[in-house]
Amino acid sequence: MSGSSAFEPVYAIGDIHGRMDALRDTHRLIAQDGGTDAHIIHLGDLIDRGPDSPAVIDHLMNGMGQGRSWQVVKGNHDNKLPRFLEDPGWIDPGTRSGFTWTGDERNGAGATLLSYGVADAEIRPLEDVHEEALKKIPREHAVWLDGLAPYFLHPGGFLFVHAGIVPGVDLSAQSPVDLMWIRKPFLESGADHGVLVVHGHTAIRKPTHYGNRLNIDSGAGYGRPATAVRLDSEGAWHLTENGPVQLRPEAPQ
Repeated sequence: MSGSSAFEPVYAIGDIHGRMDALRDTHRLIAQDGGTDAHIIHLGDLIDRGPDSPAVIDHLMNGMGQGRSWQVVKGNHDNKLPRFLEDPGWIDPGTRSGFTWTGDERNGAGATLLSYGVADAEIRPLEDVHEEALKKIPREHAVWLDGLAPYFLHPGGFLFVHAGIVPGVDLSAQSPVDLMWIRKPFLESGADHGVLVVHGHTAIRKPTHYGNRLNIDSGAGYGRPATAVRLDSEGAWHLTENGPVQLRPEAPQ
């Protein structure tokens, strides 16, 4: 990993999936460790599955608007809502299901739409759901989600991205779809990426360091706690109720 010079610690939070409780818990752990002005990168998938997607968006929008040192990279779920509002028949090029956002219950679109007051979205006619969603979902939420960055490269030698990267491809040439969706080629690679790739997207039971990447999606979208980590010149640290625990590289499972 490059970037050996001293730098201020940076924090990262894995997938939230509409869980305001999980966002509050991770922010609290970070504040206890690094203060209320800590630099925090949120790794996307703010919405879907959980019950509080609008609250999650509002909290992050408001905090960033007030000058908090927060950043958010775009997850594949964050891309779905703006596309749905533009075209309810849109099918994500990253999925193999061939279904729309509301047509595949695994997406958790119904929970997101219900949180905006649009009920029974997954069983009603698509046109009716779309018409109601246009009236009830604040345009600024869709615009904000659409404007999220695809990645953040930290000078300390960390690349923050939702899903990962195609190994061996320059960052400037990476596809936005891959950055939000990639799994197998990235997850199975032992290549030195030149940076530690800090990502979510692929839910696992606990944050795990694989040497060239750090997966911090601990399954908030499935009811488990979200993960917050600190990254500093000494390595990566999982923030827990009992204090920070260093994450050391493990062999891929």
